[in-house]
Amino acid sequence: MKLPSRRLVVIIVAVLVLLAVFSLASRPKPLPVVLREADRGRVEATLANTRAGEVTACLRTKLSTILGGRIETLAVKEGAWVKKGQLLMKLWNDDQRAQQTLADTQLDQAKKQVGEACTIAANAARDADRTAKLYRDGFVSISADDAARAGAEAKQATCETMKAAVRQADARLAATRVEQGRTVLYAPFDGVVAKIVGEVGEYSTPSPPGVPTPPAIDLIDPSCLYISAPMDEVDAPKIKVGQQARITIDAYGKRQFEARVRRVAPYVTAVEKQARTVDVEVDFAKPEEIKELLVGYSANVEIILEVRAQALRVPTAALLEGGRVLVYRGDDGVLEERKVKTGIANWEYTEVLDGLRAGERVAVSLEKEGIKAGAYVKPEETKP
Repeated sequence: MKLPSRRLVVIIVAVLVLLAVFSLASRPKPLPVVLREADRGRVEATLANTRAGEVTACLRTKLSTILGGRIETLAVKEGAWVKKGQLLMKLWNDDQRAQQTLADTQLDQAKKQVGEACTIAANAARDADRTAKLYRDGFVSISADDAARAGAEAKQATCETMKAAVRQADARLAATRVEQGRTVLYAPFDGVVAKIVGEVGEYSTPSPPGVPTPPAIDLIDPSCLYISAPMDEVDAPKIKVGQQARITIDAYGKRQFEARVRRVAPYVTAVEKQARTVDVEVDFAKPEEIKELLVGYSANVEIILEVRAQALRVPTAALLEGGRVLVYRGDDGVLEERKVKTGIANWEYTEVLDGLRAGERVAVSLEKEGIKAGAYVKPEETKP
């Protein structure tokens, strides 16, 4: 058998090299793709608020006087700490104080009249007893006895009338005190004065029904705080008092606070052009962690419905519609579409029950152009 010449072998090798170069040159450039491994770890089923919640004080009151009037005394300043029962503000009420003085004088006069009338009544009663004894002994007539007894009864009635007048004067005095209470504000609990509307000499107007008027004093107790957040009405039946939750506050960055559900509103709130929601209140599990937290801070709440400690999971961002993922084939650099069975999920991770093995890598940068099943890709180095 005649062997091929060296020249022929060189030609064959050159042709093969040219074919390989052409094949490489014609192959599409690989697309960079972010991959994540399917691994085992914690997966939670959670619910999040639809709009931003806020830090709320357990005790907060917006105080206004019952009556309007000119501010005579402002006993506190904004930011001041006050004790329960401490005077906050007083309106001009000299007319009411004058009425109280008058009522006090009338009460004193009525008490003196009671003393006089009742003393006379007691004396008349004794006289009537003596006349009755004389009548029984035959020294006076029956008419004298009747007159003495009638006179004693009349004077006793006068005594009772004077006692009623004292009670009336006392009630009138109490009424004047109540009237003065309509122009004075006292702290209903220990707290800090958040805001004062008005200055000494200005007119303070109470808020009539249906007319939103700024309160005279906004008082807050910052020692007890919770988060109030709106949840979608569809999710409301899943939320129960006592469930675990997490709180994040914009002012504290990514720091998370452990919490528990304290209350679920018994009604749905309808806001124009927004979804119907149910307000949920969440308590901090460790209140000592929230020192110097300000009422009104925006906050977000995640309510934890269910937890899997060692579930096979993939990033939720890797899932396509219909429970599909793009699996990276390392041998040829192609993305393969695969159907998976999923379990519980949240915005970060989704549990995989079937269709994927631990260690397999899936594409998560699905928003990139060209990332689809059959695409030739190369892993992009990024931090998870």
